[in-house]
Amino acid sequence: MTFNPVSYIKMLKAVTRCLWSNPVAGRRMMSHHLPQNLSGKVAIVTASTDGIGLAAAEALGRRGAHVVVSSRRQANVDKAVSLLRSKDIKVIGTTCNVGKAEDRDNQYLVNTIEQCGGVDILVSNAAVNPFFGNILESTEEVWDKILGVNVKASFLLIKLVVPHMEKRGGGSVVIVSSVAGYQPMQGLGPYSVSKTALLGLTRALAPDLAHSNIRINCVAPGIIKTRFSAALWENEGVLEEFLKQTSIKRLGQPEDIGGVIAFLCSDEASYITGETVTVTGGMNCRL
Repeated sequence: MTFNPVSYIKMLKAVTRCLWSNPVAGRRMMSHHLPQNLSGKVAIVTASTDGIGLAAAEALGRRGAHVVVSSRRQANVDKAVSLLRSKDIKVIGTTCNVGKAEDRDNQYLVNTIEQCGGVDILVSNAAVNPFFGNILESTEEVWDKILGVNVKASFLLIKLVVPHMEKRGGGSVVIVSSVAGYQPMQGLGPYSVSKTALLGLTRALAPDLAHSNIRINCVAPGIIKTRFSAALWENEGVLEEFLKQTSIKRLGQPEDIGGVIAFLCSDEASYITGETVTVTGGMNCRL
């Protein structure tokens, strides 16, 4: 077969056009290119004024959802609401400490129902980690704090929104876990245990929630460049070791997780429940 340079160049141009227009090839689409498949849905995202939570709120909002963001600090809420509204995202915000029952019940859920009319989506993203060191040196107070916010509060918030999702014919829940749930990180023992618990919580809830047409899934990010994980990626030794274990030799960005969360909340994922999606850049991590 004779090589034809003109035909070859035409083929390359066609392939380039195809890749450029295809989001799977890695191009980040602007909001007006995204399908509005969450239009009319109300999405609660906890701990959503920066990092993964904010990226999830933006991804859901770009797809048409009315987003409810939260933080323990009003200034952070105001800043996030202003940012999202500047991107034409329908959003309200409220202060909330998910570890406190009165905040979950009154502050968060009541505000959402009153202003938005219901709940269709819950992204449980709030987490704490007040301890770093030898797990044998961790105290009862540390365990109470970590399990109370990372696991117990997540379950109680899910339990709280389920009746409201049932009123709207169903819904979707996404829990944010961590690669540490599969591969405990040195110095982060209690935190890693809490993230493993979330994998089990997702699977345990899936069959019962399915009766109400509610799906629940989990996302386990690797090391993502956020303020919460700064102590890890700012440590050159930790970062170098992490990148050795990944196929994609870079840190993850919050947007990498936000898009996955939005997908799991959409109808495209209507046959997915009880699963955990690892978003780690190719790190091998499975229980």
